[in-house]
Amino acid sequence: MQRRHTSETQKQPLQVPKKNQTDLSAWRKEGKADPPGSKQNEQSPQSQEDDSKEDSLEHALSFLEKAQGKVSLKKSSTLQKHLSTVESIALERGLPPEAFNVLLNVALSGKLADTVNTRLLKSLIPASVIPEDSVVSSISWLCVGKCSDNIQLLFLRWLITVFDFIDHKEQIHALYGFFFSFLQDEKMCPFVCHLLYLLTRKDNVKPFRIRRLLDLQSKMGMQSYLQALLSLYKLFCPELVTITLPGKTKTFFKNSDGPWKAAINTIRRRNQENSPVYQLLPLGTAQPPSRKRKWNNQLTLPASSANQHYLKADREKCDLYGTNEIFPVEQLQTFAQLLENIHCLEFPSQVGSILTNPLLLHYMNCVRDESIYLRLYYWMGQALQEECAWYVTDKEQHEEFKEFLETVYKSQCFLQEGFSSCEEFLYKNLPLWDGFCCRSQILKLMSWIPLSNFSELKSHLFDPLAQLFLTSSLYFKCSILESLKELLQNWLNWHVAHLEAEGDSQAHSRVCTDAVLCHCCRNTTLSGQVNMVAELVHFVGRVSTAALHLEKNSSLLMYFILDFYETVCDMYIKYDLPLLILPPAGVFYPALLSMDPVNLNQLCYIMYRYRTNLVAAKENEQSKKKILQFRFSSQTYQEYNQYLTAMVGCLWTSSMFQKDTHPQGLCMDDELLKKTGVQEFKNSFNIVYHPAMLGYAVFFMKQAWPDDKTFNFSLIKGKRWNWYLEYLYAQGLSGLKVFIESSINRVSQAAHRAESVQV
Repeated sequence: MQRRHTSETQKQPLQVPKKNQTDLSAWRKEGKADPPGSKQNEQSPQSQEDDSKEDSLEHALSFLEKAQGKVSLKKSSTLQKHLSTVESIALERGLPPEAFNVLLNVALSGKLADTVNTRLLKSLIPASVIPEDSVVSSISWLCVGKCSDNIQLLFLRWLITVFDFIDHKEQIHALYGFFFSFLQDEKMCPFVCHLLYLLTRKDNVKPFRIRRLLDLQSKMGMQSYLQALLSLYKLFCPELVTITLPGKTKTFFKNSDGPWKAAINTIRRRNQENSPVYQLLPLGTAQPPSRKRKWNNQLTLPASSANQHYLKADREKCDLYGTNEIFPVEQLQTFAQLLENIHCLEFPSQVGSILTNPLLLHYMNCVRDESIYLRLYYWMGQALQEECAWYVTDKEQHEEFKEFLETVYKSQCFLQEGFSSCEEFLYKNLPLWDGFCCRSQILKLMSWIPLSNFSELKSHLFDPLAQLFLTSSLYFKCSILESLKELLQNWLNWHVAHLEAEGDSQAHSRVCTDAVLCHCCRNTTLSGQVNMVAELVHFVGRVSTAALHLEKNSSLLMYFILDFYETVCDMYIKYDLPLLILPPAGVFYPALLSMDPVNLNQLCYIMYRYRTNLVAAKENEQSKKKILQFRFSSQTYQEYNQYLTAMVGCLWTSSMFQKDTHPQGLCMDDELLKKTGVQEFKNSFNIVYHPAMLGYAVFFMKQAWPDDKTFNFSLIKGKRWNWYLEYLYAQGLSGLKVFIESSINRVSQAAHRAESVQV
């Protein structure tokens, strides 16, 4: 434990008041002072013996208080005599309240040898109560580094054991932060956690303390004493401790009773009839007193049956598995070994090794041991922050950090679940990211962010990502869109898995226990999942519209945008999510007028899938066999019909400028169009004259009329129009094919008028 002290202010022993040193006459077996008029010759032999012991204890306390220097126990017969006096009286009757101030200050001041101090601390057995002032005074010695670490540990064990004998605890409660600072010492940490558990009140639970405990947990692994304190914190403030803690723990703390409990029990039995205070003091301190009734079964163990409880649990374990042997993971080499020893695997203390071992990842998927997820969560959160490349100036560590991120990403892909520690890392560091360092790895991790609430997504993901997206290069924009598409697919896959699990109660209960590793079920309601997916789609629509303007309708950028909407258009049928969101006009019309046939073919396929999903939704709404929780609004159907009218008018009927009814559409007056100087402006964007299709029309003309060098596209009509369609289909334009066959085949060939899908 780190200690701080200065040479200017040396800690001096706190003097015991004179009345406390001499007023030991009240310490009687009966607990009362002798009457003033009593005569010495009338005292019974028992009273004389009491007076003798009282005098002996008083002399011993006086000697110990005045002792200076490192007095050797072997060379000082006087020290041996007084030390034996204290020990014998403590074991026989317990020490009076006045003795604790002297003995604690002597033992913790370090002026005597550790062997003496150890014996003094072991003799601190209370006869009635322990004054709070004595404890507070002794605690102050821990600040100046006078006593050894072993003495400090022994003092903490004593304090835990006699905690319920302290008459008042308000001043000790005020020292909560002082004790909390000792958690940094690994040896003292278990005992400090135990003491803090006894002291903790709701007002002691603070976010910085929770963070500190989580840091310790990530370094030490799943320690029961840290888990106990976190569990108590979560009990008082569940909104602050959001992690899931294991509920099945036999014992949180090791036995700290030492030599005191047996002596206290003996004295209690001896004085039980005369001193009712002992009847009120619970002496079983191996387990802290329960704060809530529901904790009793898990935390409170009868002192007399503790060993039997553990033996019974061990026997049950042996009976269940047929063996009590532990199989170390170092010997795990094959999947067959995993299946044979899955019940007795001993997980490594270095929990990070799980990420590079496929067999252990299989084990995590099969067993669903929440303690493993907790340990991995704590360790990974600390590792990600400490190894973060833009905080570390050493460039050589950047490559190691990249490899680490790649390993984490591959583990998430293997488990098909995102680590919540990665989510927290991204939320914290995306505002600081320059967009270049570890770009590929960060974007891959971003695709595994679990479903969260809108406020977290907007402030921690969407806002910083939008700034990076709009100020970055074209290729970086495409990379972000690809990552967001994978994120959407993962969300939809989680939704499908959740729906399947709901059909099986056992699977549902198993999935919901993975809250620490993956918070995909954080929004347990369907409406919550729908809202989060909708927010993501709307976000991509907004930034895509702006990016197309900035990048001058780049075909490459348009490809990644439409690739995202290929997933969006099939959410209802393919993923059973009652949500359909059409692309904004800022994406639809640039795609419709794109000069790249790939983009136009993508748009046709997307509109075909939108139609299929909307028709299926309308049929389900009209069917009495299925009652839907969500219904698509009429605005969705109306917007689709507007887009469909524009596409059919553009590609087929050459009436886009006259029939487009979308508020941001291409409807224009003929007079305005004539001013452009284009002779056949009505036909400018059909499947023959469209800039994206013009190359196909030229090659078709060469094959149909090899001798014609004028390229008279007006010849493509009637039967030749159908031949041209077959030619386009043969070129791999499958999106155009399914769109025309689904949306245009019902149109009258004579009128060439578009018929919207009235669904």
